[in-house]
Amino acid sequence: MEMIYDKIVADQQAGKKSLAVLIDPDSLDFSALKAKVELAEASGIDYFFIGGSLIADDCLDKSLDIIRENSKIPTVIFPGAVHQINQKADAILFLSLISGRNSEALIGKHVAAAPILRRTNLEVISTGYMLVDGGKPTTASYISNTFPIPADKSQIASCTAMAGEMLGLKLSFMDAGSGAQTPISDKMVSEVRESIGTPIIVGGGIKTPEKVQSLFAAGADIVVIGNAFDENPDLIQTIAKVKNDVQ
Repeated sequence: MEMIYDKIVADQQAGKKSLAVLIDPDSLDFSALKAKVELAEASGIDYFFIGGSLIADDCLDKSLDIIRENSKIPTVIFPGAVHQINQKADAILFLSLISGRNSEALIGKHVAAAPILRRTNLEVISTGYMLVDGGKPTTASYISNTFPIPADKSQIASCTAMAGEMLGLKLSFMDAGSGAQTPISDKMVSEVRESIGTPIIVGGGIKTPEKVQSLFAAGADIVVIGNAFDENPDLIQTIAKVKNDVQ
């Protein structure tokens, strides 16, 4: 299989946009997962991001089994804890929470995870993770004991992303959090895009094709859809069409 990071960079250089579907095994009805995976496959989704802040080991393992059995879409672990490492995935985002000042989320947990990851065949992709205020507290901010970047402080987001790039982090992930009331503004994404060259992932509170389109136009390379797909599975086909239209 092509290395996922290489594909992300190649797509960015070619101006090709991508969509990822976020699967949180803890909030999942396993009986519906197969249909969800098949719909994502038929719609041309590029990646499954799988993870959450409170995942139990068996939920992650079972979810990956179902995805593997019903799809060829690459699976990328979006971890919320050290124990969320599973050989059945293709890659893992090695997230450093650069928007916060909690040393455990910046580097501490990574030290514990590194020797475990070294024993796997997972592709490890270093990622600068930035929480952005989405209008309400999120599980990620609570668990990490950090404050998100204010939604109207684009300069803070830009400088944070620049620092991550200078530190050698390969991706920037801007996230308003699961169930955000307000997605990240196009203005913030645009200013971050002007500040860095690395690929940008944007997620949290994205519920309409129009918002996906505007985020792509602002400079996002990958848009992540989570709760909106759970609430309206048919939405993913419409959003996938938007991705194809902007290529």
